[in-house]
Amino acid sequence: MSDERVPQTMRATYDAIVGLTDRVCAEHLNEEYTALSRKAAAALARKRPSPLSGGKVATWAAGILYALGQMNFLFDKSEEPYLAPADLAAAFGVSQQTAGTKAKQVRDILKMRLLDHHWMLPYKLADNMLVWMVLVNGLIVDVREMPREVQEEAYRKGIIPYIPADRGE
Repeated sequence: MSDERVPQTMRATYDAIVGLTDRVCAEHLNEEYTALSRKAAAALARKRPSPLSGGKVATWAAGILYALGQMNFLFDKSEEPYLAPADLAAAFGVSQQTAGTKAKQVRDILKMRLLDHHWMLPYKLADNMLVWMVLVNGLIVDVREMPREVQEEAYRKGIIPYIPADRGE
């Protein structure tokens, strides 16, 4: 169902989870949420032991999208897309409390933190100044203003999501 690397023993569970998250993303969100939810589900499936092997598929699917929603301000009415937490949970047939509790577990396991470029919607990356601030020789600088070599090093170390010079930024 996806090209994400997933252990064969977790493939059926992963496919069931992304089947649900794909449906909710198609109905209420966007393709960027689809891609991030698949990435998160695959990361959880690769954990040893995988936490996905216990619990209900719908609860994991809701927790994954709820966690990603928290990281990307999905529940803020001024953002696009917007979806109320209760509506997101209802789309999976679980309570908001259940989705929120599972989201906390997902965030903890995947070490998600607010404004972390690994879990941010791609369209938000360029506008998020914090993504591009790096420490160079003891000074905080905007890496987009630095020479390409500095950008490449920051990218190689996983500090930034892509090399801004390659995108004309």
